[in-house]
Amino acid sequence: MAYLLAVDDEREIVELISRFAEHEGHRIDTAGSGREAVRLCEKNDYDLIILDIMMPETDGFTACKEIRKQKQTPIILLSALGAEYDKLMGFELGVDDYVVKPFSPRELMARVKAVLARRPGGNPEREIAIQGLRIDTLSHEVFVDGEKTELTAKEYELLLFFVQNKGVALTRENILNNVWGYDYYGDDRTVDWQVKLLRGKLRQYRKCIVTLRGTGYRFDEKA
Repeated sequence: MAYLLAVDDEREIVELISRFAEHEGHRIDTAGSGREAVRLCEKNDYDLIILDIMMPETDGFTACKEIRKQKQTPIILLSALGAEYDKLMGFELGVDDYVVKPFSPRELMARVKAVLARRPGGNPEREIAIQGLRIDTLSHEVFVDGEKTELTAKEYELLLFFVQNKGVALTRENILNNVWGYDYYGDDRTVDWQVKLLRGKLRQYRKCIVTLRGTGYRFDEKA
């Protein structure tokens, strides 16, 4: 269970997030403005903040700057803005993920889980097992049907990002931002090439990495 803060001036959205967060077993506070979010962060120690950008009084970018002055709480930005500049602005402020409206609340909860697992002291699972695919997150070793397979550091990071976001549609841009870093100047072909190499090493479990035409990829453990 984690202690979350959801911030959005649209009441319906914070209620939707709250409902799904509580279903996942989380405790959650809500705020209707960036100013209120900053005040709540001064009083409480949250495990993660879901923060809208476009809000009256104090927008999400300004609130993020103020929160970062006092705490390094993981932040997921939530906004209808999809322009590259706005995403880069968010990552420059140190946010951990960026979700564009309209969004799936289930996908948002999957991203919350992934961000919480990556944080220092987040206590991620020591071992992740999917069918005959096993990942040791401490030794960074990967086994296919009991046989160790040698992955490069980037292939391992890519596989771990996929399984931590299983069931989530991931754009190539999102993969680049999270595995290579937002300041990486490569293009979509970098992701496609690394996915091709990774699939070859996963053998029969290559089918778990599903290509989404025109979008990117999704890790489907039932594929």
